[in-house]
Amino acid sequence: MIRNSLLAGLATVSILAGTAHAQGVEVAPLAAPDLFSTGGRDTGLPADLWRGASARTLGAVLPLIATKPLSPASAALARRVLATGANGPQGAGQDRTMAGLRANALIAAGDLQAGSAILARTAGVERDPALSQAAAEAALLSGDNTRACAVADALNVGRDEAYWLRLRAFCQALAGQAGAAQLTFELAQTQARDAVYGRLMGAKLAGAGDPGQASLRNGLDYALSRSLGLDLAAAKASPAIASALSTATPGAAFWPMDPGVSDVGAALAALGAGDLARAQAMRAAMVQDQIPNTGPVDLAILDAAIAAATGAADGPTLDRLVERGGMGEAKARVRAQSAALLLAALGSPLGPDSRGELAAFTAGESKAPAARALALELAGEQKLLGESAMLALWTAADAGAAGPALGDRVRIVRALRAAGLEADARAFALEGLLALR
Repeated sequence: MIRNSLLAGLATVSILAGTAHAQGVEVAPLAAPDLFSTGGRDTGLPADLWRGASARTLGAVLPLIATKPLSPASAALARRVLATGANGPQGAGQDRTMAGLRANALIAAGDLQAGSAILARTAGVERDPALSQAAAEAALLSGDNTRACAVADALNVGRDEAYWLRLRAFCQALAGQAGAAQLTFELAQTQARDAVYGRLMGAKLAGAGDPGQASLRNGLDYALSRSLGLDLAAAKASPAIASALSTATPGAAFWPMDPGVSDVGAALAALGAGDLARAQAMRAAMVQDQIPNTGPVDLAILDAAIAAATGAADGPTLDRLVERGGMGEAKARVRAQSAALLLAALGSPLGPDSRGELAAFTAGESKAPAARALALELAGEQKLLGESAMLALWTAADAGAAGPALGDRVRIVRALRAAGLEADARAFALEGLLALR
C-alpha cells in the first residue's frame, strides 16, 4: 500500500513537471542561501543591517577585527554587528571566505558562543579555509581538540597554509605520531616562524624542558598551553579566550578602573563597571565645592559621563565644559575641551555663544585618513548601519586597545548616532570620557 502511494506520488510529480514543460514554464533554481543571514544571538539590530554596505569595506575590516586589539567599546560594537543575522552586503552573502572572516572576527572580538552558533548552522565548512579556521578555533577554545583535528582533516583546500600546518603538528603529537609531528612542525616554522608557538610546540614534542609562560593569544596557543599543564591564570587572555573561559553572555562594554582617592574617581569606576545606579547615587551625595581631591573640571566630566551612560541631552553640563575649556591651566583646558566635544557629538544642545567658543578649541587630534572620515560621515547621514559600524571599526582597529584618537572618536560618535546606533555611540563617548579622569 505504501509502495503504491509512493509510486502514485512520483507519477503525479512527473505529470506536473511534464505539463509545466509543455506549457513552456521554466522552473528557476533556488537562490543560494545568504551566509550572513544566520545569526548568533538576538542583537536588536534589524534585518536590513547591511543595506547599502560595501563588500569591499567589509573585506578590509574583518581581518583587522580578527587580528588587532580593540578597545572595549570597539569590541562590543564588533560583537553586536557581526552576531546579527541579516543578508550580507551585495557580493558578500554567498562568499564563503567572507563568511569565514565574519566568524573569525566575531570569535576574536570575544563572542565564542555566537560564533560557534553560526558555524554550527553553516554547511560546507570544510570547503573554505577561513570557515574551517573559525570552526577549528571555536573547537579549540571550547576544549574540544578532537573536533578541531577533525576539522583540519576534513579541509580540502589550503591545507598547506601556516595555520593548518601548526594545528596538524599539534594533532599528530596528540595522536602519538612523533615523527610526523616533528616534520610538520619544522615545515610550519620554515614557512612562517612564530616564536611563541615554537617554544610551546617544541616543548610538547620534546616531552621535557621549560616551555615558558602560557600563551592565550588564540585557540591553538590555548590548547597547547593546557596540554602542557601551564598556569593559564598567569597569562593575559585575548578577548576570544576570555569569552571561552567566561560563563557570561558577551554584551555591553566594561572598563575596569582603579577608583583612586576621590569620590569622583569612585563614581567613574562604577560607571566603568556598568553600575550606573551606583554612580548616580554617589553623584547625588556630592556637594559642590566640598569634594576632596576634586576640581570643577573633574565634576563636569563625571556629569558628562553620566549623561553619556543614560543618553540624556545635558546642555548645562556641556555649557560648563565649554566655559572651562577656555580658562585655567593647559591640562585642565584640554580635558574640558575633549569632554565638551564628546558630549556635543552625542547631541547635547549648544547655544550660539558656546558653539562659538567650542569652534576655537584646539583639542581633537585625528589620525584616520580624511577619505575614511568622509566615508563614515556619509554613511551616518544615509543611516547605513553596517557600513557606519565597519568604517568606525576600521579606525578603531588601527588605533588599538586604547581606542581612537579624540578627533576620530568624536566623528565616530556622531556618525554612529546619526546612523541609528545610539547605544554604540554612547559607549564610544563614555569610553573617551572615562579616559579623561
